[in-house]
Amino acid sequence: QVQLVESGGGSVPTGGSLTLSCKPSGPTLNRYAINWFRQVSQKDREFVAGNRQKGATTYYADSVKGRFTMSRDSATNAVFLQMNSLKTEDTAVYYCAAISRLLLSAVRFSTAYDYWGRGTQVTVSS
Repeated sequence: QVQLVESGGGSVPTGGSLTLSCKPSGPTLNRYAINWFRQVSQKDREFVAGNRQKGATTYYADSVKGRFTMSRDSATNAVFLQMNSLKTEDTAVYYCAAISRLLLSAVRFSTAYDYWGRGTQVTVSS
């Protein structure tokens, strides 16, 4: 059983920056892909950034490419999302999600993941 706890959300003005953290706990975390999604109100969860497995190429949604950077601590497996040049449309609840085996084709699909954190709110105001 993997547990995920997000932190680092908050309210920032347009153009500001935030760094989100996802702290995982559980066994064999090295085997898990831990990636980022976001959700606005009742809409479906949207892929933000992620990779197929630890150390693999990281992919980004087109809407955040060049502004967001995902990283992972090799020792603790904590995952971070550095968000720069924030826009109002980045306002959402941000979630990290984990899965032990992930096909490259499934990285962007929220239904592929077994474990989710409770999310952290990011609000960007103009």
